[in-house]
Amino acid sequence: MEDIERIHMAIEAIFFDLDNTLLDFNRAERAALQKVLPGYGITPTPEVLARYHELNDYHWKQLELGNLTREQVMQYRFDRLLEELGVSGDGARLSDAYENQLAAGENFYIEGARELLDDLKEKYVLCLATNGAAHVQRQRLHNSGLDKDFAHIFISEKLQADKPSAAFYDACFAALPGIKREETVMVGDSLTSDIKGGKAAGMRTVWYCPKGHPRPARAQMAAIPDKIIETLGELKTILAIG
Repeated sequence: MEDIERIHMAIEAIFFDLDNTLLDFNRAERAALQKVLPGYGITPTPEVLARYHELNDYHWKQLELGNLTREQVMQYRFDRLLEELGVSGDGARLSDAYENQLAAGENFYIEGARELLDDLKEKYVLCLATNGAAHVQRQRLHNSGLDKDFAHIFISEKLQADKPSAAFYDACFAALPGIKREETVMVGDSLTSDIKGGKAAGMRTVWYCPKGHPRPARAQMAAIPDKIIETLGELKTILAIG
């Protein structure tokens, strides 16, 4: 793997993914579902929450592959859940209720995220790159205070292109005149979205994979990151700051 520590002086901008990189999305997801599902006759047991998480991941992966539209992802994940549970209902309506609760709900920082951003924002151009729904992500960024940390916030719905597509990253760099792609780093938890997309765009890549999380063998990775970190604080070591 290329050693980013040796080229840290050339880095001008750092892109961060949002969910499960800076904010604990899994925790926020569970909290939102626990509030919304009972209104649709569903008891939010650990098994139900785990199954929704699997379905949600699957449908977002289909978006990344270009097999589904954003609107289809939002509806189909809940259509499938309702079908499996034998509950009648409108998946699109349930999705809207869930998204609204997610936007309004509490946000939880990943350990070290707040301190890391405080250390980096005076030294680098910080950019956020997320595939989440625009109205949800904007509200979560505002509620968490993260909107004040980024010089640029790139939301796929607004750019009309999703990570890991070239169109998404092209739109991002169009807003960063004077910054070369090789002078940027993409930091995220998704090999298929953040790392694959970032590498294809000509960026350095850092995969955030906390200790204990599944880590495929190198030959099975969708993309090979330049660096792997288990804690966000390790990024400062890679950048040789602090």
